[in-house]
Amino acid sequence: MIPARTRHTVAIVGAGAAGTLTAIQLCETATRRRTPLDLVLVDPAPEAGRGTAYATSDPRHRLNVPAGGMSCYPDDPGHFTRWLCRHGEPTVTGADFATRYRFGAYLADTLGQAIVRAQGVVGVRRLRVRAESCTDAPDGRVELHLADGGRVTADSAVLATGPAGSPGDWAPPALRASARFVAAPWAPGALDGPRADGADVLLVGTGLTAVDLALTLDRPGRTVHAVSRSGLLPQPHALTPAGTMPAPEDLGSSLAELRRAVYRHISRAVRTHGDWRPALDSLRPHTARLWRSLTPDERAQFLKEEGARWNTHRHRMAPATAESLTRRRTARRLRVYAGRIVGVGVGVGEGAGVVGAGDEGAAARSGPGGVPAHFRPGGILTVSLSGGRRIRAGWVVDCTGPGPRLDDPLWRSLFGSGAAVPGPLGMGVATGDGRLLDARGRAERPLFTLGAPRRGELWETTAIPEIRVQAAALAQELLAPLTRPARAARRPRRRPVDAHGLALSTHAEAAAAYRTGLDRVLKVRAAAEDAFGRAVTLDPGFALGHAALALVGHECGAEVDVPRALADAQRSARERADERERSFVDVVTRRIHGDDGDGALLRHLEAYPADALALATAVPTIAFSGINDLDDAYALRLVERTSPVYDGHWFPTSLLAFLRQEEGRYGEAGELAHRALAAEPAAGHAVHALAHVHYESGAHATGRDWLDGWISGQGRGAVHRAHFSWHVALHELALDDTAAVRKRWFAQLAPGRVTGVRALVDSGSLLWRARLSGSWRGRIPAADVLGTVAQEVVERPATAFTALHAAVALAAAGDLAALRRLRDHAAGADEVQREIIVPLCESFAALVEERFHDAARGLDALLPGLRKVGGSAAQREVVEETLLYALVAGGRCDAARRLLDARLDRQHAPRDRRMLAGLPV
Repeated sequence: MIPARTRHTVAIVGAGAAGTLTAIQLCETATRRRTPLDLVLVDPAPEAGRGTAYATSDPRHRLNVPAGGMSCYPDDPGHFTRWLCRHGEPTVTGADFATRYRFGAYLADTLGQAIVRAQGVVGVRRLRVRAESCTDAPDGRVELHLADGGRVTADSAVLATGPAGSPGDWAPPALRASARFVAAPWAPGALDGPRADGADVLLVGTGLTAVDLALTLDRPGRTVHAVSRSGLLPQPHALTPAGTMPAPEDLGSSLAELRRAVYRHISRAVRTHGDWRPALDSLRPHTARLWRSLTPDERAQFLKEEGARWNTHRHRMAPATAESLTRRRTARRLRVYAGRIVGVGVGVGEGAGVVGAGDEGAAARSGPGGVPAHFRPGGILTVSLSGGRRIRAGWVVDCTGPGPRLDDPLWRSLFGSGAAVPGPLGMGVATGDGRLLDARGRAERPLFTLGAPRRGELWETTAIPEIRVQAAALAQELLAPLTRPARAARRPRRRPVDAHGLALSTHAEAAAAYRTGLDRVLKVRAAAEDAFGRAVTLDPGFALGHAALALVGHECGAEVDVPRALADAQRSARERADERERSFVDVVTRRIHGDDGDGALLRHLEAYPADALALATAVPTIAFSGINDLDDAYALRLVERTSPVYDGHWFPTSLLAFLRQEEGRYGEAGELAHRALAAEPAAGHAVHALAHVHYESGAHATGRDWLDGWISGQGRGAVHRAHFSWHVALHELALDDTAAVRKRWFAQLAPGRVTGVRALVDSGSLLWRARLSGSWRGRIPAADVLGTVAQEVVERPATAFTALHAAVALAAAGDLAALRRLRDHAAGADEVQREIIVPLCESFAALVEERFHDAARGLDALLPGLRKVGGSAAQREVVEETLLYALVAGGRCDAARRLLDARLDRQHAPRDRRMLAGLPV
């Protein structure tokens, strides 16, 4: 009798890249869906993730795809790059080529983290043993028979065995029997012989394997020879990518038409970009479709006529690798030939005999064990190539790459039973969307594969960008039958809600953590990201929790892996979210990518006015930069229109207070702020509004004293406590109390007390303003502020608001090179950065170079459109104060006087009166 099963079991045979990527996707997808699963990973290798490709520890062996293309996740392309940055390579970029060993470590680490996060949902067993055969089991399952006599019964099995080994059929039998022939160079200890002596080496094959071994086996006094039928080495990647281009819409319906279209496409790329690579790269997403469109005869013709050329251009070397090979070829330590091996003979002197591939006398001349004497250790081989060339070498290494047929015990058992058949053109295995087809062309067994075994079906299927997509699709297919019936059978139950009555697609514990995070955002309290992080830890499939994390990371500078959180939000929204939650995920996605985020946010609020997090995001305040081009009147209408659904809640009241002060209605704004604070004394938005009321109305002494008291009381837990200290310092600056400004800066705003974006926005701008007005004598520690902020944030900021303050801090530090890098980034960023930040950087650079007239002209032109960067008028005022400095330094005292008069009309400030009095008449 078959025992009842409560958990589905998936076995993965192979723990290299393909198996690891599949295991990661299964763990994470099952965890998001809360689908119980047992996962068995079968592979004798000591460590998951490395396989053959990534086990090499030679630092000269680099990936042949830039780091930006090697993420485990198709929807998070920067994941590997960020991993490298967190693991000892902080300056790496997506265009760099990491070592293969580091990528293996990344795969193993990512799998380990996925397993840890899946605990309680997914049980993972790792069997370090080889699977040798597979048979049918009851209930439509399969049974794997292991080399140690054990068995694994699984509901489905994924055969992630990687590429087939080289068949070695090009080598004469006598050579294959020689101790001087290395048939599997990546096997442990296979290269011990060539490493131990200095004899020349012949590599058979000139692809990427030969490239790696040419570097590994190179040494002074040795010549490494390499031969292949084409004699072509892989092309190098460009040092600087030339750009991108779309693939042609019509590539034809036959091989001849396809060939003509591709060559025309390459010619256009050369004319447009000066490089053929963008053309070939644009075809990559379409390669499988194009391959399938060809007839079997056309595919065979392509392999024969274009295969070598395609491989050398499609599978390229890292630029550093190409440079190393060029140096060795120039020094004649690496020699490359085109030809075939036609014979192997004794190389003990001139006139040595040659043993051909079909020499029947070889066995007669054999020594002990049937191995020819001249092939035993210590001999030198003479290899004859087509065309008459002879090469004397101590070692011959097979670098011809994978063969067409999968040929290990497991696959032999499947082919023998008819459960699997060879794929098109005898390459790999026949599959239908990754599922094995049997001898009758049917996919009856729960057997799946991905990567290299699908080569006959897809052609291009051996690289990480293709395998990760297949792994994600496979996880969806394997888990789909488990989640859909469970949902259908589950009785509807009441969902938990947020503080404003909106339903949440999660369980009660995660909802409680989310409500805590939302409350902290609305109050501007610390650790909102911790609460949101706890929500998604409790429920990894909670889309709104992931979206909130991504939002506070992107807009508030919280310690969040924003791309990862966003990808998790998108995955979860597809699997389990209501319409409102999917809309919010879309809003966050668009804001982060700069794709009509403002429009999407406004549309979302029209449909869901009670979404407090969306409302907080829309209105420019202390927490968020708000919507670009959102004028005061529209923002006011937005808050007034949504306020009724909050039924007198203090949060919209605090937003109204802030907007009223932006309108200059300071009395009404003050009343609203006090009303909100009476209901919630920790309401940070109301405090912020009141701080602006005091500043803009010139009540500097009152504002200083009230805000200082709040900071030492309710403000102790404020996430933006430094910003409130900045407001107090602005009052002290306006009062011309230079000693107080310096004291507050060192006590509450200096690096160490404030770091990251907050230091950039508050500490850096305060230093600059104090320096411009003469309130800070001597060196300003702007470089210390910049030292607390990631270089990427400073030079490649995500928002125009952050970019403005990065430009301020870089100008204060006098870093012209970084200012220009920031300008270049802004030129390729969103519209506001292009329109505002680019000329701002140029004006600041002119100021640093003491071209005061150019600086003043540029800054003056920017003032009317400056509010597009977001933030408050008090924050944007730093540009006006820089303009004032440029006017005075450039001798334009009349213009400076007019600007000071206008400022004094807005508010009383002893500092401005002192500066006005100091202007020459």
